[in-house]
Amino acid sequence: MFMSTGERAPSFTGFTLITPAVSVGNVGQLAADLIISTLDMVRVGHFHTDCLIPMAGNNPYSSGEEDAALLSTNAEVYCRGDLQLAVLQIRTPILPTKTKSFRKTLLSWIKTSGFSRTVLLSSCHAHHRDDQQLLTSPLRYLLTPALQGDTEGTLQRLGWREMERVSAFPGVTDSDRQRLYIPGGGVTKALYNSGCSENMSMAVLLLFCSEGDNIPDAFTLVNHLNDWLHLLDKPVQGSVPWRIPSSWRLLFGSGVPPMIF
Repeated sequence: MFMSTGERAPSFTGFTLITPAVSVGNVGQLAADLIISTLDMVRVGHFHTDCLIPMAGNNPYSSGEEDAALLSTNAEVYCRGDLQLAVLQIRTPILPTKTKSFRKTLLSWIKTSGFSRTVLLSSCHAHHRDDQQLLTSPLRYLLTPALQGDTEGTLQRLGWREMERVSAFPGVTDSDRQRLYIPGGGVTKALYNSGCSENMSMAVLLLFCSEGDNIPDAFTLVNHLNDWLHLLDKPVQGSVPWRIPSSWRLLFGSGVPPMIF
């Protein structure tokens, strides 16, 4: 359930929603952090649900001491009205017994809010790539039937590749037995399949990656997203100036205490 920060709930009609899947390397969540921080998006509410592991902490996008103590929770919604863009940042995993319930709740909110399209940022295990996938970009996409057409042509002109289906049984190449396989993708496959069956406009952007320092993967994913949605102007030379949020200073802990030496 969406709980608005203000007295009146904002209107998301016609907006694009970006949200991460809790998946290998947390790449989607890190990419969402970069979007929220760089675009100075305003928190407009939080997603209240018992399907996620509870969490509370300081403001992850603080710019100084004056706003550092603002409370943040496990699922919050940020908005930029002039860009017609909203981001649902999910910071904790889904409880194993609540996956189906969370999926239904999230999709219901998306439909009732009137979003024009949803972009799911995700990742999957790199060590599952086959020989053909190793020769191409680590980026893959999926589109529900409701979003195909012009969007699919745009993504293909960008040189993106659709996520391949794999054989349900080794050695069987019958197209009727091909299935979608996203190891390490968390709820990605289930959300995509539900989006297809419920005629929702949804795109999935995912990156093959491994656990570790996944900050470079987050930049790769968000740069590809920017090539499509044009969230920021791309300079002729150099890279897009994404702003790293202040919370990333503690991404790997507070460092080694010098007193141990």
